[in-house]
Amino acid sequence: MCASVMPEHFGAQSSSHPNPPTFFRDVLPILQQHCQTCHRSQGISSTPLETYLQVSTQADDLVRLTAAQTMPPWFADPKVGHFANDPSLNAQELSTLNAWLQGGKLKGDPTQAPPPRLWSGGWNISRPDAVIKMPVPVNVPSAGDVEYTYEIIPTGFTEDKWAQSSQIVPFSPQFVHHAVVYIRPPNSTWLRKAPLNVPFTASSLHDEKLSHEAHWTDSDMLLVYAPGSSADNWPDGMAKFIPAGSDLIFQIHYTTNGKAGSDATSAGIVFAKRPPAQRVLTLQLTNDSFLIPPGADDFPVEVHGTLPNDATLLSFFPHMHLRGKRFEYNIIDADKSKEPLLRVNYNFYWQLSYKLAQPRTLKAGTELQAIGWFDNSPNNPHNPDPNHAVRWGDQTYDEMMVGFFDIAVPANIDKQQFFIRRPPAQQ
Repeated sequence: MCASVMPEHFGAQSSSHPNPPTFFRDVLPILQQHCQTCHRSQGISSTPLETYLQVSTQADDLVRLTAAQTMPPWFADPKVGHFANDPSLNAQELSTLNAWLQGGKLKGDPTQAPPPRLWSGGWNISRPDAVIKMPVPVNVPSAGDVEYTYEIIPTGFTEDKWAQSSQIVPFSPQFVHHAVVYIRPPNSTWLRKAPLNVPFTASSLHDEKLSHEAHWTDSDMLLVYAPGSSADNWPDGMAKFIPAGSDLIFQIHYTTNGKAGSDATSAGIVFAKRPPAQRVLTLQLTNDSFLIPPGADDFPVEVHGTLPNDATLLSFFPHMHLRGKRFEYNIIDADKSKEPLLRVNYNFYWQLSYKLAQPRTLKAGTELQAIGWFDNSPNNPHNPDPNHAVRWGDQTYDEMMVGFFDIAVPANIDKQQFFIRRPPAQQ
C-alpha cells in the first residue's frame, strides 16, 4: 500500500525522469488536476497551490501527504468500483513530485506551464446561471446545540429549469455541519404555512403539524452538502428538474465552535442548454431505529430496499456522524450473494460523494443494501462518550445512518411517480 511507502522510496524511480522534473512542466499539471479544486485562491483550503512560491514552500508536506494518501482525500476501497471523481495520484505522479523535491525543486521554464484552470470565484462549477442565497443570515451562538434551521426562498423562475450543475457554498463553513437544499414545486403542500425568506426552526413554528412537516418530506433534493463534498455535475442528457414557480428550501445543521458568528449559505445552479432525456433523482437508504451499545467498536447497522422501477445508478453519498467507521453499498442477488458497489473507510470530516465512472443500469426489483459500521469505543478519538448508548439524532453526539444515492430516470418521471410500482409490461 502506498500509505506504508516513505517518500524517499519514490526516489528510487528517478530513472523514469531522465530530465529532472520542473515545476512548470511537470508539477503544475499534477496540482491542477488533483489539488486546485480546493487549494486555490477562493478555494476551501487556506493553503493555495497555484504559484511556484506557494508550492515550493509546501513541497515537503505535499510529498509526505500525497505519498501517505492523506491528500487528496479519498476513502473508497480501490478494490471495489471505479469512480469518475477519484482524485488520487498514480504511482508515476507520486514519483514525479518526490523527484522534484529531491532534485532541488527546480522552477523550470514558465512557457512550459499548462494553461491555468479557470475558476468562477469560489465555485467548482461553471459560472452559475442563478445563485440563490439565504436573504437573512442565521446567527450561530458560541456554544450549545443549534436546532435544524430552515429558510424558504422563492426561485422566481417563470419557466421550467433543468439544473446541469449545482453547488452549495456556505458563507461560514466552520459552522455548517451539513446542508440540504430541497426543491419545492408549486403544487407541493410541504411547509406552505411556514414563512418565506427568513430563518426558522421546527419549534419556532409553534404549530405541531407544521413542526412535524419540517422533519419529513418526499420533495426531491437539489443536492446535499457536507465537509469535503463535491459539486454536482451531471453528464449531458441528465439534469435535476426545477419546475417554474418552485421554491428552494434550505435545511442546515449548524454546530457551535466557541465563537459566535453568522452564515448565509448560497446555492449556485448552471442550467442545461436543452431539456435532457433523463431526470436525476436523489434517493436514500435510511435506518433510524438502531441502538449502538456503549463500547462497541464495530457495530453494524443495515438497511435494504428494492427499486420500484428501472433506473440508472449514478453516485453515492454516505452520511454518518462521529462514530462512523465504514460504509458500503451492495446489490443483493437472487441467491442472496452480495455484489459490492462501494466500500468506504468513513471520515466524518471529509464526507465525499462517489460518482460511478460507468453509470449502472438497474432493473425494477433490484435489491440494494447499505451497511454502516460504528465505533463507539474509547479507541475512537472522535467519540463524544464511549459510555453512552447511541441512537438516531440530529446532533453530532447522536448518530445517523443514511445512504444517499442518485439515479437517472426518464425525464417525465418525478419522484412520486418513480415509486409507483408498475407491472413489468409497462416498464
